[in-house]
Amino acid sequence: MLVLITYDVNTADAAGRRRLRQIAKQCVNYGQRVQNSVFECLLDTAQCKLLQAKLLSIMDQERDSLRFYYLGKRYENKIEHFGCHQTYLPEDPLIL
Repeated sequence: MLVLITYDVNTADAAGRRRLRQIAKQCVNYGQRVQNSVFECLLDTAQCKLLQAKLLSIMDQERDSLRFYYLGKRYENKIEHFGCHQTYLPEDPLIL
């Protein structure tokens, strides 16, 4: 299923900046960054729960925000993109 993950981390101090880097690093391991704090991740249920647990262990629940949007398997018709950045298809291979 395609999961859209968004986060907002309070970076007023060094600990917040560290949490921001750690959350972004975990998200990069599972998906594609589409905006600064937004990732599209193609995950199965077990991967999703694992990533969610990792992110919850990093974030400060008093100061940060984390959202998961579950777009499902038929996500192609649920996404529209406008603007300058070329879109990608999550199921296509990425060449690095």
